Amino acid sequence: MSSSKPKLCEESHFNSFYLEHINAAHNFAYYKCGDKAASLDFVQDAFAKVWENCAQIDFGKAKTYLFTTVNNLFLNTVRHKKVVMSYAKASPYLDRTNQSPEYILEEEEFKKKLQAVISDLSEEQREVFLLNRIEDKKYREIAEMLNVSQKTVEKRMSGALKILRHKLEGINI
Repeated sequence: MSSSKPKLCEESHFNSFYLEHINAAHNFAYYKCGDKAASLDFVQDAFAKVWENCAQIDFGKAKTYLFTTVNNLFLNTVRHKKVVMSYAKASPYLDRTNQSPEYILEEEEFKKKLQAVISDLSEEQREVFLLNRIEDKKYREIAEMLNVSQKTVEKRMSGALKILRHKLEGINI
């Protein structure tokens, strides 16, 4: 029954799929982010994910999968930028008149270290951590968004917190 359908894992079908959808995917990504280089990166990463998961993707739904992947990659970037901006916005509003220069310097160093540690987390851990801690999403909501089980979300969050605690030397997160 499914033998008449083209297989996405066959190189010739994947190449046809790529050529048919590259321009539309690039335009979609460009309209999302407004940056040609970034949009090409999103599209390239999305096609790589399509190829990696070709065995699980129904050929008829591959276009939807591609565009959803481009959108998710874009949203992950936006979330990351949102975290960076939240720290940048918080800094000017602090009352620093009563704080020593050493404290201010330590605080800036900690922010840089925290951002570096968060960026070093695996993509899955970072995504779960940011959705939970920045977006205030519940594990159940995150599981539905990512199409994984709640246990998977819990495991990713646990791993992220272990890494953060270890690398930030016991700071309460």
